[in-house]
Formats: sequence, C-alpha cells, structure tokens
Amino acid sequence: MDPAGLARRCEKLSSILEIARALAVERDLDRLLGMIVEAAARVAEADRCSIFVLDRDRGELWTRVAQGLPGTAQEIRAPLGTGVVGHVASTGQALNLPDAYADPRFHRAIDQATGYRTKSLLTVPMKRAGSADGGEVVGVLQALNRRDGRPFNGEDQGLLEGLGGQAAAAIDNALLHQEIQRLFEGFVRASVVAIESRDPTTAGHSERVAKLTVGLAGRLERVESGPWAGRVFTADELQELRYAALLHDFGKVGVREHVLVKANKLYPHERAVLEQRFALIRRTAELASARRLLALQEAGGADLAARRREEEARLCADLARIDELLAFVQGCDRPNVLAGDGFERLAQIAALRYPDGAGEAPYLTSDEAARLSIPRGSLSDEERREIESHVTHTFRFLSQIPWTRALRRVPDIAHGHHEKLDGSGYPRRLLSPAIGLETRMMTIADMYDALTASDRPYKKAVPREEALDILAFEAKAGHLDADLFRVFADAVPALVLEEIA
Repeated sequence: MDPAGLARRCEKLSSILEIARALAVERDLDRLLGMIVEAAARVAEADRCSIFVLDRDRGELWTRVAQGLPGTAQEIRAPLGTGVVGHVASTGQALNLPDAYADPRFHRAIDQATGYRTKSLLTVPMKRAGSADGGEVVGVLQALNRRDGRPFNGEDQGLLEGLGGQAAAAIDNALLHQEIQRLFEGFVRASVVAIESRDPTTAGHSERVAKLTVGLAGRLERVESGPWAGRVFTADELQELRYAALLHDFGKVGVREHVLVKANKLYPHERAVLEQRFALIRRTAELASARRLLALQEAGGADLAARRREEEARLCADLARIDELLAFVQGCDRPNVLAGDGFERLAQIAALRYPDGAGEAPYLTSDEAARLSIPRGSLSDEERREIESHVTHTFRFLSQIPWTRALRRVPDIAHGHHEKLDGSGYPRRLLSPAIGLETRMMTIADMYDALTASDRPYKKAVPREEALDILAFEAKAGHLDADLFRVFADAVPALVLEEIA
C-alpha cells in the first residue's frame, strides 16, 4: 500500500476509535443510529448510508434512519431474509455489489420512489462480539455509491465491518437502556394503578400532579429574574421529577383502606348502628305512648277523647324531636366545619337517655360524640396521623428501589411533598433550607390538584381562581415558595390545557 493510502487508512482507523468512544456513551437509540449512519458514510467514503436493526422476535429488520432519503423519520420494516439487507442479516456475510441493479435481491422500488440511482452497494452485518459462531447479528449497515464513482473495495468492507462491530455493541447498550426505561415506566405505571385502586375517588391525581410539576419546570426555565432565574433541567432531571411526582402518594398502600377512603366522621357501619338506635328510640316512644293510651282507655271518663288527642299530639312532638335530633347528628357526621354551638348541642344529646329494657342507654356513645365533634373534615387525630404516615411509607418504599444514578433523588423529592417552608409541615417538619426546589414545585402542584380535582365524597371541587387564592394565602403565610407560586399562577391556565390535552 502506498504511503498516502496507508496514512488514509490509519486516519480512518483512528476515526473509528473516536466514533466508538462517542457511540459508547449515547443512549438515545434514534440519535445513535443517526451517528452510526454518518460515521459509516465517512469511513466508507459513501454518498449515502442506511442502517437496519434486527428484531428477532418479529423476524424483521427495521430502520428509522436512511441518510439522504426524504421522509425516513417513519419506521420502515422488512421481513428477514428478503432483499439485500435481509440476506446479509440472515447469513451474517457481507455483500459487495459493484452493480446493484445486476443483483435480483436488490429492490429498485426505493430508487424509483426517491429518484435516486444506486450503483455500487456495500452491505455488512453488525455483529455482537463474543459468541461462538463469530458474532450474533444485531443489524445491517449499508453504504451506497462510493464518492469517487468506483466500486467499494476490500478495505472499505473491512473498515465498515470494524465500525459495525462497535455499532453493534452501542446498539445493544441503547436497546438495553430502552428496556430498562420501559421496565421503570411499567413499574411506575403499575404502582400508580395500585395507588388508585385503593382510593378510586382520587384516580388521575398522580398523573395530573406529574404533568403540572414537569410543566412548571418548563415554565421556570423561562424566568429571567428572581432566585430561580436561569434554572435549566436536564432530561434526566425531568424524568426524576416526573417519577417522584407519579409515586409521591404510593405510601397510601400502607394506610388502612377504611381510613383512606373515609368520607364522613362515622364509618358506614357506625352510622348504621346509630340510625338503628334512633329507630329504636322512636319505637320506644311509640310503645310508651301506646301504654299511656291503654291506661287512659282502662281509666275511662267523660274527657277520654280529649285526653287521647293530647297523647297523640305528645307522641307527634316526641317523634318530631327525635327525628330532628337524628337529622342534626347526621348533619354533624358530614365533613363540614362544625358550628360553634354544635359542640354544646352534641354534648346535650349525648347526655340524653332512653329505656332499653336493661335500664337506660345514651342517645350517643362517648366514642360517637367524640367523632361527631371533629371540628373540620372527617378524620380523628389518630386517623389523620395514619393518613399522614403515607409520606413515610412512600419514602421507605421508594428507598428500597435500586434507582440509577440519574434517578437516585426520587425518594427524597417525594418525601417532602407535605413539608412547609416554615417547618409546620410533616412528617419531618423541615425548614426552608432543607426543602429542595423539585419538592417545592411538587408541593404546589399537589395542593392545586387536590383543591381543584372533581368532587370527592369528603369535599367539593374548588374553582381554579379560588384554589389560586388559597395557594396565594399559603405562600404569604410562608408555607409555600412565593416565587415559584407566582410562576405557577401565571402558567396554570396553559398547564391545565396541556394536562387535558
């Protein structure tokens, strides 16, 4: 080989090594395939190149990259064993055609569709190193028309096969990365299904919070002033943020279901017992009235009819009073804010007694009176602590997962979504410096969606403007990040439209 040719070959070999280093770190499959095609054209001095990846499960070759051909972003698939690329993929042997049109395996349809004229054609397998048969085929590289007009030679073939080996390893890595991504995605989706199956009334909450949080991150990158100006999120950081938001409530699987879905202050079976008791009180009043009427009948007298009317009126008044007491108690059972005099009246009702055959029993048990006296919402202090424990359960669960380096902060981000900047949140009562930006963003999105989500058994949906007013009050009180809230408030109409889309 002449010195000039040797220098050119050395330069190409050096280029292949440089290309191999670049391919080894690329994990996006489409970008990787594009890089391989460009490198192949440079190494083989070809006018155009294309690449096909083998899908063994379907027995097909596919590509989304064909250099220089229009409309190739759409995936193209071809059966294994047909055409030039199918032959090379199935045999594992390179094919060098000085005149492509002279070989019946060459399909002229693409040339006819594009107006391109293929002359010389070099097609080599991309082989995975290490197998006993010399390497399992991962795909096929194809070079079209050497730039100097001559056919491709053995040197071109050797260099392209060398690049193919590097490309095969890079494609394996990218495909493995895709599989891991799909595995993570499937796991996260399954986890969200598990969360929502425990409490169907909150279905869609995790997905909406994730979209709002990631959307807020996108808006934050456009902010030109304030403490968060210039903050840019990488693709890995956005994925980390999205997974944390999707899984922020996973710990609810550790909360007892009847507490998780509790809509009123009394559980359904407790309310049923209470209503049966009031029905018994009603029947007891009717029985007492019947006994008094019987006594009147036995006593007789000229004014019997008048006394009967008096007793009937007394019974009507007693039953109306009992019904009114029951209606009041049922009203207290709803998760509304209890009026100031409601506590006193509940205590009065609890002090009432009725004969139960074994003495006297209270209208309300002490436990019922305590539950009905919950001032706001439907949960007792103990039940609220159990609900709040879902954050700790979330962290413990997520901490068991061997996250990749790019996703390692998912547990920490999710752990703080109920913390407040002044330390009044839970479960760790963190102060502002200990609460990261991603967690602050998720907290705002979580609160907004919890307020505006469709009606639930224990609350009504709040209109958007009212929800923003509540969040503004929280920000002013030092609970939420005021700078982030302003960005969110400005962006929320567009974010909601994006979430619906």
